[in-house]
Amino acid sequence: MRHLPLHGEQELLYGLARGDERAFRAIFHNYSDLLGKHILRITRSQELTEEIVQDVFLKVWMKREELAEVRDFRAYLFILSRNYAINYLKKTVGILLSEQEPDWVAVENISVYDQEHEADYYTLIDEAIDLLPPQQQKVYLLSRHERLKYHEIASRLNLSRETVKKYLQIATESVATYVRKGFIALLLIFFQ
Repeated sequence: MRHLPLHGEQELLYGLARGDERAFRAIFHNYSDLLGKHILRITRSQELTEEIVQDVFLKVWMKREELAEVRDFRAYLFILSRNYAINYLKKTVGILLSEQEPDWVAVENISVYDQEHEADYYTLIDEAIDLLPPQQQKVYLLSRHERLKYHEIASRLNLSRETVKKYLQIATESVATYVRKGFIALLLIFFQ
């Protein structure tokens, strides 16, 4: 990782403030990897990290006139990127909590956790399933794990198709709610 001397960096910031694209490229190449590592520790998602790095440098370019006044550009970048990452995570939590996204798919597509946190995620799901009443638990597992259809589950458990459908709706909502709450708790612990 290259680090420009302070006086050289300030000259690049002055150049960037005047719209010098070479100065922008030099600053980008100097900080993008370091910034990416910083953001990855917050988001735990490589894809999200790359998106945030691009957004941060886009903001740097758009606010370039103000950069000549910045005395600690590294701190400026780290604060800007941290705010972007936290805002994205808050937005993700907001979506998970909104009534407009009650579907189980919204919970299964959480992109904040990488493989390091995959065990935590599946532990939350297992805990949620364990808390279901026995019949709902059976219906849920037959549907989600064995991929059986309503009529197949109904036949196997000697229930009506409508009962299976209702149990699955209730179980799915219960599991999703439990995982959402656990996800929020993990995020709060993460940001302490």
